[in-house]
Amino acid sequence: MNFPAELKYTKEHEWVRIEGNIATVGITDFAQGELGELVYVEVESVDEELDKDEVFGTVEAVKTTSDLFMPLSGKVIEFNSALDESDGDDPTLINSDPYGAGWVIKIELSNEDEVADLMDAAAYEELVA
Repeated sequence: MNFPAELKYTKEHEWVRIEGNIATVGITDFAQGELGELVYVEVESVDEELDKDEVFGTVEAVKTTSDLFMPLSGKVIEFNSALDESDGDDPTLINSDPYGAGWVIKIELSNEDEVADLMDAAAYEELVA
């Protein structure tokens, strides 16, 4: 299992890459492994301002559907169109490349102080061990 050290993590199994005041968010290698092959990703919150821990979308696997939670407060500025099955693209990118091509959203942060509440790779690895 992969736990990139440069990322931050949530207890809900989202990862966060911070670049300036923009955060790229996806689901972790652990989470995609638990869910199995993803068949659909829905994000209808683009251009919305959401608080930390609010639901920003869902992922659907063959066996289950899971909510996706905002790791930080901010405005959802982009959804990874490569995941959007309605455009003929591939939600299984999350399975094959969860920390790269399988990212889900980008957020313009509204409260950068919340970053301190996220886990580092070692803490997340301990959580899922």
